[in-house]
Amino acid sequence: MDLTTLVDAYLDHLRVERGLAANTLEAYGHDLSLFAEFAQGALDKRGGELQELDAGDVASFLVWLSKRGLSARSAARTLSAVRGLSKFLLRERATETDATELVDTPKLARKLPVFLTIPEVDSLLAAPDATKPRGLRDAAMITLMYAAGLRVSELCSLKLGDVDLARGVVAPLGKGGKRRLVPIADFAGKLVRRYVEEVRGRALARGDVLFLSPRGGPLTRQGFWKILRRYLLKAGIAKKISPHKLRHSFATHLVTRGADLRAVQTMLGHANIVSTEIYTHVAKEHIRQAHAAAHPRGR
Repeated sequence: MDLTTLVDAYLDHLRVERGLAANTLEAYGHDLSLFAEFAQGALDKRGGELQELDAGDVASFLVWLSKRGLSARSAARTLSAVRGLSKFLLRERATETDATELVDTPKLARKLPVFLTIPEVDSLLAAPDATKPRGLRDAAMITLMYAAGLRVSELCSLKLGDVDLARGVVAPLGKGGKRRLVPIADFAGKLVRRYVEEVRGRALARGDVLFLSPRGGPLTRQGFWKILRRYLLKAGIAKKISPHKLRHSFATHLVTRGADLRAVQTMLGHANIVSTEIYTHVAKEHIRQAHAAAHPRGR
């Protein structure tokens, strides 16, 4: 069995047994296809068998990626995918050793996430005209996304039953098919209620998705990005803000104001606390900047 076929088997394993999201599987598929092509070429060149795949092949692959201009962050992500594949190959007895065991992960410069300030969030949330049906839908979507720290895929796939306005919670379906409960503030709940009663209830809906496109179906991630970009311009916000930056803003504002990191981890749906700890660095940087700006000897 060649390496490309084994990559397909591994992706099927991730999809069926691990429940990875389609977007994650697509990224893994791209990275592992590159690796399979490179590694198979290296093995063929020296007349080797798959069992002879070793750390030198993986290291050479990383060097090749670097020469193609891939960043250390992207290379680390690719290596993570290759590590998973290598362990799968060993478990399936396609290889005799883990080819990634002696390969170090590229060192990453810790990058602080871009986020909106609270006044910027206020301007953004006020940008849609909630007196009009389309504006009310947009206001409810953007406000709920910020209020609950949702991923854009979670927002676009929300069902009517995923939002319990009486209890003030939303239950998005996150990565790996895992559902979590996130509290939402009254201001977000009221907008969602108005949208459901005044707009969605009168629309020709196809299915039970919460936020509808003009055709009555679910919005795409690209569609929501266009909506958000329009209101960022209207609010006069010049930062390069993607939908995911609203999620960063949610987490940053919670941590900056003293929220427990474990609670923030749960609300974000992070499997590992390490993913959430980046926001403590943002909070410290925020404090440092505030000190520098306000203290007589801050500079």
